[in-house]
Amino acid sequence: MIREFRDFINKGNVVDVAVAFVMGVAFNAVVTAFTERIVMPLVALIVNLDGIEQFGVFTGDGSGSVGAFLQASINFVVIGFAMFVVVKAYNRFRDTDEPSGPPEDIALLREIRDELRATRGGPTV
Repeated sequence: MIREFRDFINKGNVVDVAVAFVMGVAFNAVVTAFTERIVMPLVALIVNLDGIEQFGVFTGDGSGSVGAFLQASINFVVIGFAMFVVVKAYNRFRDTDEPSGPPEDIALLREIRDELRATRGGPTV
């Protein structure tokens, strides 16, 4: 059982996922700082409030903060856009050498077909 677990951990996919997770957590911290320190003060300035925390629905027994939801939504959009850009760049630079012709087995079968037709005197394609 320990050997199976070791083999599972040593697979490249698990290590890749672990690295991606750590990088995602670090990236989340960067995006959160960006939205808290740059974007949200601009939003508060636009809606003419001292801070986005004041933006909310106030009731008699408490308040519902729309500002926290707005900040989380902006974080989500920024992270989603950044991931879109990263995946788009990755797909562009990924090694996508497409074979210039048909696969080798198909080409060989076509040669055999053409040779058989030539020896039988059948129609050529």
